[in-house]
Amino acid sequence: MEPFQYQDNSLFCEDVRLTDVARQFGTPTFVYSQSKIEENFRAIDSALVDIPHLICYSLKANSNLAIGRILAGLGGGVDIVSGGELFKALKMGIDPNRIVYASVGKTPAEIEYALKAHILMFNVESRPELEAIDRIAGRVGTKASIAFRVNPDIDARTHPYITTGMLKYKFGIPTDEALELYRLAQEMRNVETRGIQMHIGSQLVSVKPIIEAAGKLVDLFWRLREEGVALDYFNIGGGLAITYKDEQPQGPDVLADSIVPMVKETGATLVLEPGRFIVGNAGVLVSSVLYVKSNPKKKFVIVDAAMNDLVRPSLYDAFHPIVAVTPNEETDIVDVVGPICESGDFLAHERELPRVEAGDLLAIKCAGAYGYSMSSNYNSRPRAAEVLVQGNKCRLIRHRETYDDLVRGEE
Repeated sequence: MEPFQYQDNSLFCEDVRLTDVARQFGTPTFVYSQSKIEENFRAIDSALVDIPHLICYSLKANSNLAIGRILAGLGGGVDIVSGGELFKALKMGIDPNRIVYASVGKTPAEIEYALKAHILMFNVESRPELEAIDRIAGRVGTKASIAFRVNPDIDARTHPYITTGMLKYKFGIPTDEALELYRLAQEMRNVETRGIQMHIGSQLVSVKPIIEAAGKLVDLFWRLREEGVALDYFNIGGGLAITYKDEQPQGPDVLADSIVPMVKETGATLVLEPGRFIVGNAGVLVSSVLYVKSNPKKKFVIVDAAMNDLVRPSLYDAFHPIVAVTPNEETDIVDVVGPICESGDFLAHERELPRVEAGDLLAIKCAGAYGYSMSSNYNSRPRAAEVLVQGNKCRLIRHRETYDDLVRGEE
């Protein structure tokens, strides 16, 4: 389903008019469709019905408690990358036995926190980390379940900032070193090897790189089994793409066609770590037009959302569709920019949009992933509100920050 559609010349989220959301909660505001989140989760779940599997939602995509509770209710787990995300996951009601912990830089305090929470496993990214986990688990008096994150040196063919499966990047362990580390882990008293993991990048329009990398892991899996290392989990990470502009991404069904037979033969439980695919196209950022300004070279639509709210265009030169909440037939070629004192503060360049004036509303689409979760208080701007829509009901799931919030904790 497409949750954002026009009715009576006004953009709706499900059955709620976005002009009503803006009137009630102000702007800028992130608006999410619960039905779309559930639909996206179930698309992955149903594609993998023929194999034991665990969907560990990548919490970094959008860590709002209400969204996590939706996914917990559907039987989902989470992929976390910090102690803060673990704290939030537990607040969401996520079963600790459905939590996997990635990150190249887990601190001793974070490792201890995760051990005491009894998470499913750590995705270990280096020998020093393995040694730290073994040492801390011994001190805590427990045994740590681990998988090694193997770097298969596969080009994911996506933006370099979100490519993670090549040796020139910081993530994971080279394939030819992994066997030695599994052997070392087998000798440790406080570590139990449970799985093997990879994650080669994000926004992968083709699933071919995932399948190629998984093939390398399967070969390693069988070598480990020959050495007596029994693994219960085969984790292929995340990375499924959504359509921002004109991409035609291959979805979970295409991935499953190749991955399911491959992993089924191992007898292991398949783990996926999708984030963007579940929430990306389920959210928009609603923003008000402040001014329309022209110079001899450009026309600018200045809005109250900015790079601190949605940094992806500035950081990645990423494209987000932008539509008028109440459109008209006249159009202009404009730059959509925010109030921040940076030339890099833009949401769109040279975009043909319906002609707008001060007070009109724009909706920046595909903002459900890496929107609020990457936002900041740059220029001392309070962060936006978040609203969840279900049918004809909407509720505030994060209050807009106030000026007092900006100085909380400062002395």
